[in-house]
Amino acid sequence: MDAFLNVTQSLTNRRWIGPDAGQRRLAEAMAQLTHLPLALCQTLTARGVTAEDAALFLTPALRDLLPDPLTLKDMAKAADRLCHAVQTRQRIAIFADYDVDGGSSAALLMIWLRHFGLTPTLYIPDRIDEGYGPNIPAMTALGAAHDLILCVDCGTLSHDPVAAAKCDVVILDHHLGIETLPRAHAIVNPNRQDETGDLAHLCAASVVFLLLVEANRRLRGSGALPDLMGLLDLVALATVADVAPLIGVNRAFVRQGLKVMARRERIGLRALSDIARLDQAPSPYALGFVLGPRINAGGRIGQADLGARLLATDNLAEATQLAGRLDALNTERREIEAAVREAALAQVDSHPTTALAWAAEDGWHPGVVGIVAARVKEATHRPAVVIGFDGDIGKGSARSVSGVDLGAAIQRLAAEGLIEKGGGHKMAAGLTLTRAQLLPAMARLDALLARQGAGTEGPGDLAITALLMPTAATPELITEIDQAGPFGAGAPGPRFAFAAQRLTARRLADKHLKLTFGETEGARIEAMLFNAFDTPLGAALETPGHQPFHLAGRLELNHWNGKSRPQLRLEDAAAAE
Repeated sequence: MDAFLNVTQSLTNRRWIGPDAGQRRLAEAMAQLTHLPLALCQTLTARGVTAEDAALFLTPALRDLLPDPLTLKDMAKAADRLCHAVQTRQRIAIFADYDVDGGSSAALLMIWLRHFGLTPTLYIPDRIDEGYGPNIPAMTALGAAHDLILCVDCGTLSHDPVAAAKCDVVILDHHLGIETLPRAHAIVNPNRQDETGDLAHLCAASVVFLLLVEANRRLRGSGALPDLMGLLDLVALATVADVAPLIGVNRAFVRQGLKVMARRERIGLRALSDIARLDQAPSPYALGFVLGPRINAGGRIGQADLGARLLATDNLAEATQLAGRLDALNTERREIEAAVREAALAQVDSHPTTALAWAAEDGWHPGVVGIVAARVKEATHRPAVVIGFDGDIGKGSARSVSGVDLGAAIQRLAAEGLIEKGGGHKMAAGLTLTRAQLLPAMARLDALLARQGAGTEGPGDLAITALLMPTAATPELITEIDQAGPFGAGAPGPRFAFAAQRLTARRLADKHLKLTFGETEGARIEAMLFNAFDTPLGAALETPGHQPFHLAGRLELNHWNGKSRPQLRLEDAAAAE
């Protein structure tokens, strides 16, 4: 295939590729049949949507996409046990993971149980002292004081802690399971080995939501039931923050959840949005990069239960106090992360692994190693592991690239005895090991990932959805294209190119660039290049002179002073010959 706009090597060393002739014909035919804008049709055909399915795709309805909860194994047992606990007013504990998915899952259950006058005990382990998932001391104590423990976003690999509970345990999770499962009352997990995998894209909060759907169904006729549609803001938040692919029912969860969030009825999210200065309608970007990191901050470097408590509270004063604390912790987290990231990137090239990028050091905070692993992955285009040691024990996080199942590889290390423990899912995992295990484990993981093709790709080609003229990039078009969203993991937004544009540039906050381009004064578009000087783009575009450039990026609306203007979030550029 010929390079799009003849860009064989952009300023970020990528080749641009556009739709082939067949895709262009499909988009043109769709535009004629549906009378939708061509740019929207090009977006839809890139997602594999046909003209016949376009209308339904643009208006995804949860009622049409929601799976029957009972398709998941153990769902009936879990729903029966939860309903029994409600009807007999039993003592319930919730054991949750310390991230956004775990906090959202816990909040869903807490709000639902509150409707019936029940106040469950919330237990979220300390990341440093206890680590991920159920542990024997905590489960023993909870089991002695409760009739039912609900483990959310964790528990699938916790055989001994579940056995220690000595009470009924229901596990609601989505992490990869192994052939043997804990002896729990019920384990609802679309990533169990004996599941079909049709719902493998669900996060834990979605699994909890399906449980509540089934529980409501079973309690029908026993009085007023909780409004589940009003809980979809929490499901959307967890789905985006956990980087679950926005396909199938996940897409409907997020679409509907954003509408619920826009009503600003959840006190905790409203308080957090205000302190984060979110003055626009919520978007997947806001969930993943503004709200999510703040909710995560408590579990990373502060008190683990702050996020779940914020999401579940119905007290304005508590919400304001918790939001302020999380915002301050997030600022502290960014400072810690920056120092660890710089040291990790400096270390990566010293290791002989080729399929894996990894770094390890004493004192690296376990609350930021996952974020740093993601940054190392982005910089090296390889799966990445970052480990912080405290004495002889190292705790690490790993992030993968598309097409490489990192969670399964780390589970293999644990099964082979090369690490103390480890697990996760395809794109993210965690592990614990000793100093003596470090080098053998990384060498073995490198070999396992190489078999999957990791480490063979560079920056990769840049896929362009369509070519646009600046005058075509109107607020109306961007609004229509947004109907094909939400965009995110597994559903990338369309990327548009603008050919041979002359630029003016201005540096902002000493690290971002604001660019302006377009044919006429009335149709000029602003483009934002964030963290411009972390890539070759910043130096090349800061003083563009009279050289025209091809530009590529995502279109969005910039809302300011009551007006909406088109803006390009710039991703790449190339000199126009």
